[in-house]
Amino acid sequence: MNFTNLLIDVADGVALVTINRPAALNALNIDVLKDLTDAFSSLQKNDSVACVILTGSGAKAFVAGADIAAMQPLNAVEAAHFARLGHALMSLIESCPKPVIAAVNGFALGGGCELAMACDMRIAAENARFGQPEVNLGVIPGFGGTLRLSRLIGKGRAKELIFTGDMVSAQEAFRIGLANKVVASEDLLAEAHSMAAKIAAKGPVAVRFAKEAIDSGLEMDLDRAGRFEADLFGLCFATEDQKEGMQAFLDKRQAKFTGR
Repeated sequence: MNFTNLLIDVADGVALVTINRPAALNALNIDVLKDLTDAFSSLQKNDSVACVILTGSGAKAFVAGADIAAMQPLNAVEAAHFARLGHALMSLIESCPKPVIAAVNGFALGGGCELAMACDMRIAAENARFGQPEVNLGVIPGFGGTLRLSRLIGKGRAKELIFTGDMVSAQEAFRIGLANKVVASEDLLAEAHSMAAKIAAKGPVAVRFAKEAIDSGLEMDLDRAGRFEADLFGLCFATEDQKEGMQAFLDKRQAKFTGR
């Protein structure tokens, strides 16, 4: 896969996707959104990929936001179309059957924060900064920020960050549940790869079903969510991975999962 704005490396079941616009602090424009959409559409069908890491090039920014120079002249119809492209990408990443880890190096603001929140987990470098500062520009979050931020950290805290436009540090993001962990900047990718490798070693079908149960279950009442989880649990027993995993446990050996 060759993309103008992305670098992609696949090894040992892990795909590293790097947004590569360091001169623009990896800001999101239509071309970047389309590249990411094409990349994730391809990766989710790639049987050699069990987990994806998403990061930004350079030490300053994961994604500093949407490209303001590209947005400024848009009219209302064009802006809504741009927002829908962003929403479609975030939904694609969120629904990807392979877990996606955001390795947040530096600024994750506006669209960058929204992109990180669409991932399953967020590992933050010590210099990471998160925020939804759109009100400083006279607009609101447009790629799902009002939706995912409130689900991750609660409605009150989400309103505070969105209404004030304030940034939060990596440690504060960890404290309020926006980041899963904080590591030294030089250890960021190593930590992300370590987590991804651990996930890639598990039963791929079980990981996919677990992600589906969590994400879909959050939108259901407890009774429906419980039935949905039970159905997915039952489906696991129709897989070769379940037979291999349980037999390996009984044999006291490492399981060799095939994703079938």
